[in-house]
Amino acid sequence: MEGFINTIVGYIWSDALVYLALAVGIYFTVATRGVQFRYLKEMIRLLFDKNNSGQGVSSFQAFCMALSGRIGVGNIAGVATAIAAGGPGAVFWMIVMGLLGGASAFIESTLAQVYKESADKQYRGGSPYYIEKGLKMKPFAIFVAAVICLSYGVLVPGVQANTISDSFSTAFGLSPAITGLIVIMPLAFIIFGGIKRIARFADKVVPLMAIFYILMMAVVLVANISAIPSMIALIVKSAFDMDAVFGGIVGTAVSWGVRRAVFSNVAGAGEATFSSAAAEVSHPAKQELVQSFSVYVDTVLVCTATALMILSTGMYNVADPDGTMLVENMPNVAAGTAFTQAAISTVFLDFGPAFVAIAIFLFAWTCLLAYYYIAETTLVYLDNKLRYPYFKTILKIVFLIICYVGSVQSTGMMWALGDIGFGAMCYLNFIAIVLLGKIAFKVLKDYDAQMKKGLNPVFDPRKVGIDNADFWVGYSDKHKQ
Repeated sequence: MEGFINTIVGYIWSDALVYLALAVGIYFTVATRGVQFRYLKEMIRLLFDKNNSGQGVSSFQAFCMALSGRIGVGNIAGVATAIAAGGPGAVFWMIVMGLLGGASAFIESTLAQVYKESADKQYRGGSPYYIEKGLKMKPFAIFVAAVICLSYGVLVPGVQANTISDSFSTAFGLSPAITGLIVIMPLAFIIFGGIKRIARFADKVVPLMAIFYILMMAVVLVANISAIPSMIALIVKSAFDMDAVFGGIVGTAVSWGVRRAVFSNVAGAGEATFSSAAAEVSHPAKQELVQSFSVYVDTVLVCTATALMILSTGMYNVADPDGTMLVENMPNVAAGTAFTQAAISTVFLDFGPAFVAIAIFLFAWTCLLAYYYIAETTLVYLDNKLRYPYFKTILKIVFLIICYVGSVQSTGMMWALGDIGFGAMCYLNFIAIVLLGKIAFKVLKDYDAQMKKGLNPVFDPRKVGIDNADFWVGYSDKHKQ
Protein backbone atom coordinates (compact mmCIF):
# COMPACT_ATOMS: atom_id res chain seq x y z
CA MET A 1 0.00 0.00 0.00
CA GLU A 2 2.75 2.45 0.95
CA GLY A 3 4.53 1.77 -2.35
CA PHE A 4 1.34 2.50 -4.29
CA ILE A 5 0.81 5.75 -2.40
CA ASN A 6 4.40 6.84 -3.08
CA THR A 7 3.87 6.18 -6.79
CA ILE A 8 0.88 8.52 -6.78
CA VAL A 9 2.96 11.13 -4.96
CA GLY A 10 5.63 10.86 -7.65
CA TYR A 11 3.09 11.67 -10.36
CA ILE A 12 1.47 14.54 -8.48
CA TRP A 13 4.71 16.18 -7.32
CA SER A 14 6.48 15.92 -10.66
CA ASP A 15 8.30 18.85 -12.28
CA ALA A 16 5.00 19.71 -13.98
CA LEU A 17 3.66 21.12 -10.71
CA VAL A 18 6.94 22.92 -10.01
CA TYR A 19 6.98 24.70 -13.36
CA LEU A 20 3.25 25.41 -13.20
CA ALA A 21 3.70 27.21 -9.87
CA LEU A 22 6.67 29.17 -11.23
CA ALA A 23 4.83 30.11 -14.45
CA VAL A 24 1.71 31.25 -12.58
CA GLY A 25 3.82 33.39 -10.24
CA ILE A 26 5.63 35.06 -13.15
CA TYR A 27 2.38 35.63 -15.07
CA PHE A 28 0.62 37.35 -12.17
CA THR A 29 3.68 39.39 -11.26
CA VAL A 30 3.84 40.79 -14.79
CA ALA A 31 0.06 41.20 -15.17
CA THR A 32 -0.26 43.13 -11.88
CA ARG A 33 2.88 45.19 -12.52
CA GLY A 34 4.51 43.69 -9.48
CA VAL A 35 1.70 44.42 -7.04
CA GLN A 36 3.58 42.55 -4.29
CA PHE A 37 6.45 45.04 -4.63
CA ARG A 38 4.56 48.26 -5.45
CA TYR A 39 2.44 48.17 -2.31
CA LEU A 40 4.94 46.85 0.22
CA LYS A 41 4.56 49.87 2.53
CA GLU A 42 0.77 49.69 2.22
CA MET A 43 0.84 45.98 3.13
CA ILE A 44 2.34 46.77 6.51
CA ARG A 45 -0.07 49.65 7.17
CA LEU A 46 -3.11 47.54 6.32
CA LEU A 47 -2.10 44.89 8.85
CA PHE A 48 -3.45 47.16 11.56
CA ASP A 49 -6.45 48.55 9.69
CA LYS A 50 -9.48 48.25 11.96
CA ASN A 51 -12.83 47.56 10.30
CA ASN A 52 -14.83 45.06 12.28
CA SER A 53 -18.61 44.65 12.48
CA GLY A 54 -18.34 41.69 14.84
CA GLN A 55 -19.18 39.23 12.06
CA GLY A 56 -15.78 39.12 10.39
CA VAL A 57 -12.27 39.10 11.82
CA SER A 58 -9.70 41.89 11.58
CA SER A 59 -7.10 42.05 8.81
CA PHE A 60 -4.40 41.24 11.37
CA GLN A 61 -6.31 38.23 12.68
CA ALA A 62 -6.90 36.94 9.13
CA PHE A 63 -3.19 37.52 8.44
CA CYS A 64 -2.25 35.48 11.51
CA MET A 65 -4.71 32.72 10.64
CA ALA A 66 -3.18 32.50 7.16
CA LEU A 67 0.32 32.64 8.60
CA SER A 68 -0.53 29.84 11.00
CA GLY A 69 -1.32 27.74 7.93
CA ARG A 70 1.77 28.85 6.00
CA ILE A 71 4.26 28.44 8.85
CA GLY A 72 4.60 24.77 9.69
CA VAL A 73 6.96 21.86 9.40
CA GLY A 74 7.87 22.96 5.87
CA ASN A 75 9.76 25.87 7.42
CA ILE A 76 12.01 23.58 9.45
CA ALA A 77 12.02 20.06 8.03
CA GLY A 78 11.08 21.11 4.49
CA VAL A 79 13.93 23.59 4.11
CA ALA A 80 16.41 20.99 5.31
CA THR A 81 15.21 18.45 2.75
CA ALA A 82 15.46 21.09 0.00
CA ILE A 83 19.12 21.70 0.86
CA ALA A 84 19.81 17.97 1.11
CA ALA A 85 18.33 17.29 -2.35
CA GLY A 86 19.07 20.53 -4.24
CA GLY A 87 22.11 21.92 -2.45
CA PRO A 88 22.52 25.51 -1.19
CA GLY A 89 21.25 26.82 -4.55
CA ALA A 90 17.77 25.59 -3.64
CA VAL A 91 17.62 28.38 -1.03
CA PHE A 92 17.97 31.03 -3.75
CA TRP A 93 15.15 29.59 -5.84
CA MET A 94 13.03 29.14 -2.73
CA ILE A 95 13.31 32.89 -2.08
CA VAL A 96 12.58 33.72 -5.74
CA MET A 97 9.44 31.59 -5.64
CA GLY A 98 8.44 33.27 -2.40
CA LEU A 99 8.70 36.71 -4.02
CA LEU A 100 6.78 35.61 -7.12
CA GLY A 101 4.26 33.81 -4.94
CA GLY A 102 3.23 37.14 -3.45
CA ALA A 103 1.41 37.93 -6.72
CA SER A 104 -0.33 34.53 -6.77
CA ALA A 105 -1.40 35.04 -3.16
CA PHE A 106 -2.80 38.46 -4.07
CA ILE A 107 -4.91 37.05 -6.91
CA GLU A 108 -6.40 34.11 -5.04
CA SER A 109 -7.16 36.17 -1.93
CA THR A 110 -8.76 38.91 -4.04
CA LEU A 111 -11.10 36.35 -5.54
CA ALA A 112 -11.89 34.95 -2.09
CA GLN A 113 -12.92 38.40 -0.86
CA VAL A 114 -14.91 39.32 -3.98
CA TYR A 115 -17.07 36.20 -3.83
CA LYS A 116 -17.35 35.73 -0.06
CA GLU A 117 -20.71 35.46 1.66
CA SER A 118 -22.20 35.56 5.12
CA ALA A 119 -23.08 32.15 6.52
CA ASP A 120 -23.52 30.76 10.01
CA LYS A 121 -23.03 34.33 11.41
CA GLN A 122 -19.52 34.42 9.94
CA TYR A 123 -17.89 35.39 6.65
CA ARG A 124 -17.18 32.36 4.52
CA GLY A 125 -15.35 32.07 1.24
CA GLY A 126 -12.50 30.38 -0.58
CA SER A 127 -11.74 28.56 -3.80
CA PRO A 128 -15.05 26.62 -4.11
CA TYR A 129 -16.98 29.88 -3.70
CA TYR A 130 -15.14 31.78 -6.41
CA ILE A 131 -15.17 28.81 -8.76
CA GLU A 132 -18.96 28.58 -8.48
CA LYS A 133 -19.68 32.32 -8.66
CA GLY A 134 -16.83 33.47 -10.88
CA LEU A 135 -16.44 30.58 -13.31
CA LYS A 136 -20.12 29.59 -12.95
CA MET A 137 -19.07 25.94 -12.76
CA LYS A 138 -20.85 24.54 -9.71
CA PRO A 139 -20.02 20.86 -10.36
CA PHE A 140 -16.32 21.78 -10.51
CA ALA A 141 -16.73 23.86 -7.34
CA ILE A 142 -18.36 20.96 -5.49
CA PHE A 143 -15.56 18.63 -6.60
CA VAL A 144 -12.91 21.09 -5.41
CA ALA A 145 -14.68 21.56 -2.07
CA ALA A 146 -14.84 17.80 -1.55
CA VAL A 147 -11.13 17.43 -2.37
CA ILE A 148 -10.21 20.25 0.02
CA CYS A 149 -12.38 18.93 2.83
CA LEU A 150 -10.87 15.46 2.45
CA SER A 151 -7.35 16.83 2.15
CA TYR A 152 -7.33 19.22 5.10
CA GLY A 153 -9.71 17.21 7.23
CA VAL A 154 -8.12 13.78 6.75
CA LEU A 155 -4.99 13.53 4.56
CA VAL A 156 -2.82 16.52 5.48
CA PRO A 157 -3.10 16.94 9.29
CA GLY A 158 -1.12 13.77 10.00
CA VAL A 159 2.07 15.36 8.61
CA GLN A 160 2.07 18.11 11.22
CA ALA A 161 1.11 15.81 14.09
CA ASN A 162 3.72 13.24 13.09
CA THR A 163 6.51 15.82 12.98
CA ILE A 164 5.57 17.07 16.44
CA SER A 165 5.73 13.49 17.68
CA ASP A 166 9.16 12.85 16.14
CA SER A 167 10.66 16.05 17.52
CA PHE A 168 9.30 15.40 21.03
CA SER A 169 10.65 11.87 20.95
CA THR A 170 14.13 13.14 20.04
CA ALA A 171 14.19 16.07 22.46
CA PHE A 172 12.26 14.75 25.47
CA GLY A 173 12.00 11.00 24.99
CA LEU A 174 8.19 11.11 25.03
CA SER A 175 6.26 8.23 23.51
CA PRO A 176 4.12 9.05 20.45
CA ALA A 177 0.98 8.06 22.37
CA ILE A 178 1.60 10.73 25.01
CA THR A 179 2.55 13.33 22.42
CA GLY A 180 -0.66 12.58 20.55
CA LEU A 181 -2.69 13.50 23.64
CA ILE A 182 -0.65 16.68 24.11
CA VAL A 183 -1.54 17.64 20.55
CA ILE A 184 -5.27 16.90 20.51
CA MET A 185 -6.41 18.01 23.97
CA PRO A 186 -5.83 21.77 23.59
CA LEU A 187 -6.70 21.44 19.89
CA ALA A 188 -10.16 20.18 20.84
CA PHE A 189 -10.70 23.17 23.13
CA ILE A 190 -9.84 25.63 20.35
CA ILE A 191 -11.73 24.10 17.41
CA PHE A 192 -14.90 23.53 19.44
CA GLY A 193 -14.78 27.24 20.23
CA GLY A 194 -15.25 28.34 16.59
CA ILE A 195 -13.44 30.68 14.20
CA LYS A 196 -13.35 33.61 16.61
CA ARG A 197 -11.41 31.54 19.14
CA ILE A 198 -9.07 30.36 16.37
CA ALA A 199 -8.47 33.96 15.31
CA ARG A 200 -7.89 35.20 18.88
CA PHE A 201 -5.40 32.42 19.52
CA ALA A 202 -3.55 32.86 16.23
CA ASP A 203 -3.08 36.63 16.49
CA LYS A 204 -1.37 36.19 19.86
CA VAL A 205 0.76 33.09 19.30
CA VAL A 206 1.87 33.33 15.66
CA PRO A 207 3.69 36.71 15.76
CA LEU A 208 5.59 35.77 18.92
CA MET A 209 6.41 32.38 17.51
CA ALA A 210 7.88 33.77 14.28
CA ILE A 211 9.75 36.62 15.98
CA PHE A 212 11.35 34.32 18.56
CA TYR A 213 12.43 31.86 15.88
CA ILE A 214 14.02 34.63 13.79
CA LEU A 215 15.81 36.00 16.86
CA MET A 216 17.28 32.56 17.51
CA MET A 217 18.48 32.50 13.92
CA ALA A 218 20.10 35.90 14.41
CA VAL A 219 22.01 34.62 17.45
CA VAL A 220 23.31 31.63 15.48
CA LEU A 221 24.32 33.85 12.56
CA VAL A 222 26.14 36.32 14.81
CA ALA A 223 28.04 33.42 16.33
CA ASN A 224 29.02 32.35 12.81
CA ILE A 225 29.38 35.80 11.27
CA SER A 226 32.70 35.02 9.61
CA ALA A 227 30.98 32.35 7.51
CA ILE A 228 28.21 34.63 6.19
CA PRO A 229 29.98 36.10 3.10
CA SER A 230 31.10 32.72 1.83
CA MET A 231 27.69 31.24 2.63
CA ILE A 232 25.87 33.86 0.55
CA ALA A 233 28.34 33.38 -2.30
CA LEU A 234 27.79 29.62 -2.14
CA ILE A 235 24.01 30.04 -2.38
CA VAL A 236 24.25 32.29 -5.44
CA LYS A 237 26.95 30.25 -7.20
CA SER A 238 25.07 27.01 -6.59
CA ALA A 239 21.89 28.53 -8.01
CA PHE A 240 23.57 29.45 -11.30
CA ASP A 241 25.87 26.52 -12.03
CA MET A 242 29.00 28.36 -10.86
CA ASP A 243 30.05 26.04 -8.05
CA ALA A 244 32.33 23.08 -8.65
CA VAL A 245 30.58 20.83 -6.14
CA PHE A 246 26.93 21.69 -6.79
CA GLY A 247 27.06 22.79 -10.44
CA GLY A 248 25.72 19.48 -11.68
CA ILE A 249 22.45 19.68 -9.75
CA VAL A 250 21.20 23.13 -10.78
CA GLY A 251 17.99 21.67 -12.22
CA THR A 252 17.38 19.85 -8.96
CA ALA A 253 18.08 23.07 -7.02
CA VAL A 254 15.42 24.92 -8.99
CA SER A 255 12.95 22.06 -8.60
CA TRP A 256 13.39 21.64 -4.85
CA GLY A 257 13.60 25.35 -4.14
CA VAL A 258 10.29 26.02 -5.89
CA ARG A 259 8.72 22.86 -4.48
CA ARG A 260 9.55 23.67 -0.88
CA ALA A 261 8.49 27.30 -1.29
CA VAL A 262 5.11 26.18 -2.61
CA PHE A 263 4.73 23.58 0.14
CA SER A 264 5.64 26.12 2.81
CA ASN A 265 3.90 29.35 1.78
CA VAL A 266 1.12 27.68 -0.29
CA ALA A 267 0.81 30.82 -2.44
CA GLY A 268 -1.66 30.13 -5.21
CA ALA A 269 -2.63 26.76 -3.78
CA GLY A 270 -5.86 28.04 -2.26
CA GLU A 271 -5.11 27.41 1.40
CA ALA A 272 -5.07 31.05 2.52
CA THR A 273 -8.24 31.95 0.58
CA PHE A 274 -10.44 30.75 3.42
CA SER A 275 -8.92 32.95 6.11
CA SER A 276 -8.75 35.84 3.61
CA ALA A 277 -12.49 35.66 3.03
CA ALA A 278 -13.11 35.84 6.79
CA ALA A 279 -11.55 39.30 7.06
CA GLU A 280 -13.66 42.46 7.30
CA VAL A 281 -12.28 45.10 4.91
CA SER A 282 -13.75 47.89 2.78
CA HIS A 283 -12.09 46.69 -0.43
CA PRO A 284 -10.98 43.17 -1.45
CA ALA A 285 -7.49 44.35 -2.43
CA LYS A 286 -6.76 45.41 1.14
CA GLN A 287 -6.77 41.91 2.57
CA GLU A 288 -5.01 40.58 -0.49
CA LEU A 289 -2.06 42.86 0.10
CA VAL A 290 -1.93 41.59 3.67
CA GLN A 291 -1.86 38.01 2.40
CA SER A 292 0.97 38.82 0.00
CA PHE A 293 2.95 40.07 2.97
CA SER A 294 2.32 36.81 4.83
CA VAL A 295 4.12 34.98 1.99
CA TYR A 296 7.17 37.18 2.59
CA VAL A 297 7.12 36.44 6.31
CA ASP A 298 6.84 32.71 5.69
CA THR A 299 9.42 32.22 2.94
CA VAL A 300 11.70 35.24 2.82
CA LEU A 301 12.02 35.45 6.61
CA VAL A 302 11.20 32.16 8.35
CA CYS A 303 12.35 29.68 5.68
CA THR A 304 15.45 31.73 4.99
CA ALA A 305 16.17 31.87 8.73
CA THR A 306 16.22 28.08 8.84
CA ALA A 307 18.37 27.82 5.72
CA LEU A 308 20.91 30.34 6.97
CA MET A 309 21.23 28.56 10.31
CA ILE A 310 21.86 25.22 8.64
CA LEU A 311 24.32 26.53 6.04
CA SER A 312 26.30 28.87 8.28
CA THR A 313 26.98 26.07 10.76
CA GLY A 314 27.70 23.47 8.08
CA MET A 315 25.14 21.09 9.56
CA TYR A 316 23.86 19.53 6.35
CA ASN A 317 24.35 16.80 3.79
CA VAL A 318 23.72 17.03 0.05
CA ALA A 319 23.08 14.02 -2.17
CA ASP A 320 23.22 13.77 -5.95
CA PRO A 321 19.99 12.50 -7.55
CA ASP A 322 21.70 9.12 -8.06
CA GLY A 323 22.33 8.85 -4.33
CA THR A 324 26.02 9.81 -4.35
CA MET A 325 26.89 12.10 -1.45
CA LEU A 326 28.26 15.45 -2.65
CA VAL A 327 28.62 16.78 0.90
CA GLU A 328 28.37 14.71 4.04
CA ASN A 329 28.96 16.87 7.09
CA MET A 330 26.58 14.76 9.18
CA PRO A 331 27.13 11.05 8.43
CA ASN A 332 24.12 8.81 8.84
CA VAL A 333 21.80 11.71 9.68
CA ALA A 334 18.61 11.91 7.61
CA ALA A 335 17.53 15.26 6.18
CA GLY A 336 14.90 17.02 8.23
CA THR A 337 14.58 18.56 11.66
CA ALA A 338 17.88 16.99 12.72
CA PHE A 339 19.77 19.52 10.54
CA THR A 340 18.13 22.45 12.32
CA GLN A 341 18.53 20.87 15.74
CA ALA A 342 22.24 20.34 15.11
CA ALA A 343 22.68 23.91 13.82
CA ILE A 344 21.11 25.45 16.92
CA SER A 345 23.06 23.08 19.17
CA THR A 346 26.34 24.60 17.91
CA VAL A 347 25.44 27.72 19.90
CA PHE A 348 22.88 26.60 22.48
CA LEU A 349 24.31 23.12 23.11
CA ASP A 350 21.71 20.75 24.59
CA PHE A 351 19.00 23.39 24.31
CA GLY A 352 19.02 23.01 20.51
CA PRO A 353 16.87 19.88 20.18
CA ALA A 354 14.43 21.14 22.84
CA PHE A 355 14.05 24.53 21.18
CA VAL A 356 13.40 23.00 17.76
CA ALA A 357 10.86 20.61 19.28
CA ILE A 358 8.99 23.52 20.90
CA ALA A 359 9.17 25.58 17.69
CA ILE A 360 7.83 22.65 15.67
CA PHE A 361 5.03 22.17 18.17
CA LEU A 362 3.95 25.81 17.89
CA PHE A 363 4.38 25.99 14.12
CA ALA A 364 2.67 22.68 13.41
CA TRP A 365 -0.04 23.02 16.03
CA THR A 366 -1.22 26.43 14.79
CA CYS A 367 -1.04 24.96 11.30
CA LEU A 368 -3.50 22.29 12.42
CA LEU A 369 -5.88 25.04 13.53
CA ALA A 370 -5.75 26.54 10.05
CA TYR A 371 -6.32 23.12 8.48
CA TYR A 372 -9.42 22.53 10.56
CA TYR A 373 -10.87 25.93 9.68
CA ILE A 374 -10.37 25.21 5.97
CA ALA A 375 -12.02 21.80 6.24
CA GLU A 376 -14.97 23.27 8.15
CA THR A 377 -15.43 26.09 5.62
CA THR A 378 -15.62 23.66 2.71
CA LEU A 379 -18.06 21.53 4.69
CA VAL A 380 -20.27 24.60 5.20
CA TYR A 381 -20.06 25.22 1.46
CA LEU A 382 -21.16 21.66 0.68
CA ASP A 383 -24.00 21.96 3.19
CA ASN A 384 -24.82 25.60 2.47
CA LYS A 385 -28.27 25.45 4.00
CA LEU A 386 -26.84 24.10 7.25
CA ARG A 387 -29.39 21.30 7.14
CA TYR A 388 -26.99 18.89 8.80
CA PRO A 389 -25.26 20.81 11.62
CA TYR A 390 -24.01 17.57 13.16
CA PHE A 391 -21.65 17.18 10.17
CA LYS A 392 -19.40 19.80 11.76
CA THR A 393 -19.30 17.83 14.99
CA ILE A 394 -18.39 14.68 13.06
CA LEU A 395 -15.64 16.60 11.24
CA LYS A 396 -14.21 17.83 14.57
CA ILE A 397 -14.10 14.30 15.96
CA VAL A 398 -12.57 12.80 12.79
CA PHE A 399 -9.98 15.58 12.64
CA LEU A 400 -8.88 14.96 16.22
CA ILE A 401 -8.67 11.20 15.60
CA ILE A 402 -6.53 11.77 12.49
CA CYS A 403 -4.19 14.04 14.46
CA TYR A 404 -3.76 11.37 17.12
CA VAL A 405 -3.23 8.60 14.56
CA GLY A 406 -0.72 10.80 12.72
CA SER A 407 1.25 11.12 15.96
CA VAL A 408 1.75 7.37 16.29
CA GLN A 409 1.99 6.21 12.65
CA SER A 410 5.07 6.02 10.39
CA THR A 411 6.52 9.27 9.09
CA GLY A 412 6.71 8.09 5.47
CA MET A 413 3.04 7.23 5.25
CA MET A 414 1.92 10.53 6.79
CA TRP A 415 4.04 12.65 4.44
CA ALA A 416 2.88 10.64 1.42
CA LEU A 417 -0.81 11.11 2.27
CA GLY A 418 -0.23 14.80 2.93
CA ASP A 419 1.55 15.26 -0.39
CA ILE A 420 -1.36 13.66 -2.25
CA GLY A 421 -3.94 15.92 -0.63
CA PHE A 422 -1.95 19.12 -0.93
CA GLY A 423 -0.72 18.44 -4.47
CA ALA A 424 -4.21 17.73 -5.78
CA MET A 425 -5.38 21.04 -4.31
CA CYS A 426 -2.53 22.93 -5.99
CA TYR A 427 -3.41 21.78 -9.51
CA LEU A 428 -7.09 22.59 -9.09
CA ASN A 429 -6.59 26.06 -7.64
CA PHE A 430 -3.84 27.13 -10.04
CA ILE A 431 -6.15 26.38 -12.95
CA ALA A 432 -9.04 28.25 -11.32
CA ILE A 433 -7.14 31.45 -10.51
CA VAL A 434 -5.60 31.66 -13.97
CA LEU A 435 -9.07 31.41 -15.51
CA LEU A 436 -10.38 34.06 -13.08
CA GLY A 437 -7.37 36.34 -13.29
CA LYS A 438 -9.23 39.06 -15.22
CA ILE A 439 -11.65 39.50 -12.31
CA ALA A 440 -8.79 40.13 -9.90
CA PHE A 441 -7.16 42.54 -12.37
CA LYS A 442 -10.38 44.61 -12.43
CA VAL A 443 -10.38 44.78 -8.64
CA LEU A 444 -6.74 45.88 -8.57
CA LYS A 445 -7.37 48.53 -11.22
CA ASP A 446 -10.25 49.92 -9.14
CA TYR A 447 -8.07 49.95 -6.01
CA ASP A 448 -5.22 51.71 -7.86
CA ALA A 449 -7.62 54.38 -9.14
CA GLN A 450 -9.10 55.11 -5.72
CA MET A 451 -5.67 55.21 -4.08
CA LYS A 452 -4.46 57.77 -6.65
CA LYS A 453 -7.41 60.00 -5.71
CA GLY A 454 -6.41 59.79 -2.06
CA LEU A 455 -9.56 57.89 -1.08
CA ASN A 456 -10.01 55.08 1.39
CA PRO A 457 -10.99 52.46 -1.21
CA VAL A 458 -14.53 51.05 -0.98
CA PHE A 459 -15.48 48.31 -3.40
CA ASP A 460 -18.60 48.35 -5.58
CA PRO A 461 -18.63 45.39 -7.99
CA ARG A 462 -21.20 47.10 -10.22
CA LYS A 463 -18.76 49.88 -11.11
CA VAL A 464 -16.12 47.45 -12.37
CA GLY A 465 -18.50 45.04 -14.10
CA ILE A 466 -18.33 42.05 -11.76
CA ASP A 467 -21.48 40.04 -11.12
CA ASN A 468 -22.38 37.48 -8.44
CA ALA A 469 -20.52 39.53 -5.81
CA ASP A 470 -23.72 39.96 -3.81
CA PHE A 471 -22.04 40.64 -0.49
CA TRP A 472 -20.26 43.71 -1.86
CA VAL A 473 -23.37 45.20 -3.48
CA GLY A 474 -24.97 45.55 -0.07
CA TYR A 475 -21.73 46.66 1.55
CA SER A 476 -21.04 49.43 -0.97
CA ASP A 477 -24.61 50.78 -0.64
CA LYS A 478 -24.06 51.18 3.11
CA HIS A 479 -20.64 52.80 2.75
CA LYS A 480 -20.97 55.20 -0.17
CA GLN A 481 -18.25 57.82 -0.30
